[in-house]
Amino acid sequence: MSEDGTTSKPDRIDRFARLEEIALEAGRITMGVVHPTDAPSLKGALAAKEFGLIDPVLIGPEDTIRDIARDEGTDIDSLVIEPAETEADAAEKAVEMVTAGKLDALMKGALHTDTLMRAVLKERAMHTDRRVSHVFAMDVPNYERLLFISDAAINVRPDLGQLRDITCNAIDLAHALGIERPRVALLSCVENVSEEIQSTIYAAAICKMADRGSITGAEIDGPLAMDNAVSPEAARIKNITSPVAGQADVLIVPDLISGNILAKDLDYLAGAEAAGVVMGAAVPIALTSRADTESERRASAALACLAAVAKRRKRKTP
Repeated sequence: MSEDGTTSKPDRIDRFARLEEIALEAGRITMGVVHPTDAPSLKGALAAKEFGLIDPVLIGPEDTIRDIARDEGTDIDSLVIEPAETEADAAEKAVEMVTAGKLDALMKGALHTDTLMRAVLKERAMHTDRRVSHVFAMDVPNYERLLFISDAAINVRPDLGQLRDITCNAIDLAHALGIERPRVALLSCVENVSEEIQSTIYAAAICKMADRGSITGAEIDGPLAMDNAVSPEAARIKNITSPVAGQADVLIVPDLISGNILAKDLDYLAGAEAAGVVMGAAVPIALTSRADTESERRASAALACLAAVAKRRKRKTP
């Protein structure tokens, strides 16, 4: 504890800073910031702009946005503001701009996630051949690499096909960050397949899909309990030998509830920082939380930036 009574974080690698450097090297994107009608969402978008990650387009009630900027002592005169009075109007306007090719990505502002995602899912042009899913990228102090967790925000109780898409979306994000062959752990409460535990059956099926080439670009193993996925010692004690056990980059959770609890445990009890992005739509969507710090909002913008650039490059590949 420091002299002023606050608890300081131990010295460690700032993986979000490295993430932002990689995104900066990839190049700026145009990002629609949907309904930034509170100080955190507006300042987070402006921080990403100042770092050189995005050219923001602010979508929402213009007078309110300008009032917030003035109250915060921020000059936004040079920024584009697309007027939209309500949360729903702003979400629909953002989707229209994406489908018109005017935006590379979206960022959630001060509106409900359901409102934004309802507008995204209602528009067929926003769909791809994948189900949309959310991926957390977490900088956990005592873990030696960035840790991805999916899906802890959108798909409540995924079936096997949806879990396959969730896995593929997470792999795509890891690739966008330069992780050529991410190690993916399908989580359950045990490491053996049990007919009484559906998540173990789904995990085994996903692994077989990878064996047969239906899922590519990653090392995949499961079912794995949490300890076996992230602790080399636990994997050794239980005689689990695989390229994934004890050193996972990606944790695929069986349902939203377990994933949300896991992510918030790491955030509030382990001192982790969390950034998040929605994958599987026509453009990536930085899905920030009201409790996110400016650093976390900027890191979420960096994730969306890298995902958007990777998507652009893939379209150009013959």
